[in-house]
Amino acid sequence: ARAVKPFRVSHSPGMIHRLQSILPFRLTRAQERVIDEIVRDLTSPHPMNRLIQGDVGSGKTVVALHAVAVACASGLQAALMAPTELLAEQHYLNVAPLCARLGLQAVLLSGKERGTGKRELVARIAEGTAQVIVGTHALLQHKVRFAKLGLAVIDEQHKFGVLQRKMLVDKGYQPDVLIMTATPIPRTLAMTVYGDLDVSVIDALPPGRKPVQTVAFAASQRRKGYQLVVDELRAGNGVSPVAAGGIRRVSGGADPR
Repeated sequence: ARAVKPFRVSHSPGMIHRLQSILPFRLTRAQERVIDEIVRDLTSPHPMNRLIQGDVGSGKTVVALHAVAVACASGLQAALMAPTELLAEQHYLNVAPLCARLGLQAVLLSGKERGTGKRELVARIAEGTAQVIVGTHALLQHKVRFAKLGLAVIDEQHKFGVLQRKMLVDKGYQPDVLIMTATPIPRTLAMTVYGDLDVSVIDALPPGRKPVQTVAFAASQRRKGYQLVVDELRAGNGVSPVAAGGIRRVSGGADPR
């Protein structure tokens, strides 16, 4: 029998409209389709287990933010876990201003926090005044407890172990789980690796976004790979290291899309 969530998430069209009204861009049809799939899962009595697959720049973060907004509108907390402090900080800088305009309190919890500052953050999470919690593996620490964790968003799942994902999920009571990945995964492999997940694909880039070019290098070509990184950075582009030997070229900087 499928698990049943001990809480109900309402559709919250008002919250979705408010969020979309403050975005500095329009969503693509692909993003809107995936958001509809997520909202159906969130409002279901059964916990969501969904994977969002989309290339760099396709707009996964803002889609996940819709899920966060809907969960928080129902009085729940949402956690967004990233594999590195740099990525967690990037997510926080992107989503925190939008959360503030929606009346939601967002905090960043990473390994950098120490002493009184960290204790205050942990207390805010435990009492529920922090509604959106962005962080790294620090979210898995035993001392970090949530008042009512209803949604767990996990970025680049393949960089976390299965047990790490379970540790975060276990901090909630049958929370909805949304996983994001920019790593191209053939559908047959996705069924093998993520057989317990429903898969949503954002298959279109926002207007003005250039296609992402993925280049793979053998170990013997390491110097060539490093030179490509240097050349792209000098040209003002971003470069995202991905799975072993892969380098992904990204035009322009990051934004919440």
